[in-house]
Amino acid sequence: MRVFVIGLDSAPPELLFNEFDLPNIRRLLRKSIYGPMKSCVPAITIPAWMCMATGKTPGELGLYGFRHRKGNSYDEIWIAHSLMVKEKAVWDYAGERGLKSVVLGVPPSYPPKKIRGWMVGCFITPDASTNYTYPPELKREIERVVGDYIFDVVFRKENREEVREKIWEMTEKRFELVRYLLETKDWDFFEFVEIGLDRVHHAFWKFFDENHHLHEPNSPFKNVIPDYYRLLDREIGKTLKLLDEDTAVLIVSDHGIKRMKGCFAVNQWLIEEGLLKADLNGIKPGTKLESVEVRWKDTIAWAWGGYYARIFINVRGRERRGVVRMSEYDKVRDEIAEMIRSIRGPNGEKWNTKVFYPEEIYPVAKGDKPDMMVYFDDLYWRSAGTLGWETNYLLENDTGPDDAVHSEYGVFALHKPDIEESKHVQCTIYDFAPTVLNLLGLSDVAETLRGNVIG
Repeated sequence: MRVFVIGLDSAPPELLFNEFDLPNIRRLLRKSIYGPMKSCVPAITIPAWMCMATGKTPGELGLYGFRHRKGNSYDEIWIAHSLMVKEKAVWDYAGERGLKSVVLGVPPSYPPKKIRGWMVGCFITPDASTNYTYPPELKREIERVVGDYIFDVVFRKENREEVREKIWEMTEKRFELVRYLLETKDWDFFEFVEIGLDRVHHAFWKFFDENHHLHEPNSPFKNVIPDYYRLLDREIGKTLKLLDEDTAVLIVSDHGIKRMKGCFAVNQWLIEEGLLKADLNGIKPGTKLESVEVRWKDTIAWAWGGYYARIFINVRGRERRGVVRMSEYDKVRDEIAEMIRSIRGPNGEKWNTKVFYPEEIYPVAKGDKPDMMVYFDDLYWRSAGTLGWETNYLLENDTGPDDAVHSEYGVFALHKPDIEESKHVQCTIYDFAPTVLNLLGLSDVAETLRGNVIG
């Protein structure tokens, strides 16, 4: 059986399954096993797509986000890329059994790796001038089909009209390429990821969601999100017509999405609590921590911003100017975690904040892991790592316009020939790999992975 996977970055079950009139997706769901799919921790694009593809946790992959601290440095970082992934993905297992795959835009897939089949880079690809395909000559085919291929758009900008136009162009080109590869390549497994849905959510959520604290009810952008879902449905409909009846089709997302309530300035809070020592005199709002004078010899902890917060403890013998003795590490970390859980909202409201220790939630925690990972108010509040703000509670994102945050549940839908009616299921991101491998006839490999075979 051939397997075709439609990846929709950040698609939430509430919208994809229930909110909009999407006739092609509805038709598929009528004979599908589908429901919410719980993401990994952290619930972000990198590492989630690779957790899905490998069946491994972020700790096993050594991927905790898009950027990582290099070693135990205070200011050096490295950016996630495909060569950092050492675990086998479903297409690798398939290739070992002689099956061919098309993998298009599955993060992180730049630089493209050698596979038995064809690979096209994901949103981290710098631009179309680079070597973004395997085999390399596939790039010339792509240019003949769609011209300059678009990997991503800059979505954190005030010119929303330009953002909308670029997202539409990117998505239409992506589906045109998907259909070309679908028809011209001899494949057994095909997976692509459309990043445009995530960009539309982040750039236009406040115009769509009446409950957003910055909602603009009469904006010309109020229908951008519904319109984009309809675009996706049309493109998916045209694509499904090219598949035969014996092909299993999956629709999946790496995480969900919801409105952002605000952005919490975590490093400012650490300074107020006496855990981070830095001179803030005269600095402008939005100043990065690296741009201020930090007294590391007096600092216990500092943080990184993002959809979730990463907290690092300044450990003696690990960090260059560490102060916390390793014998006191657990006690200090527990105390900071308790302080974080007790943070309340701007009006004194109780938050549902979650604190994770990497070595407790993963079988192994490889690579440059943080000491703590924090979901402020169940991810409703982003984490701001910047400084110089009048308050710790920011109405907007500190690194450019962004209206939405991630939620823990993405989507899972499986349609295959022997399903006669819809069935609801709850699953996790780790169920994807064994399910796909089982569909491909590799049940022996599927049994070696965590997670369950769905269907």
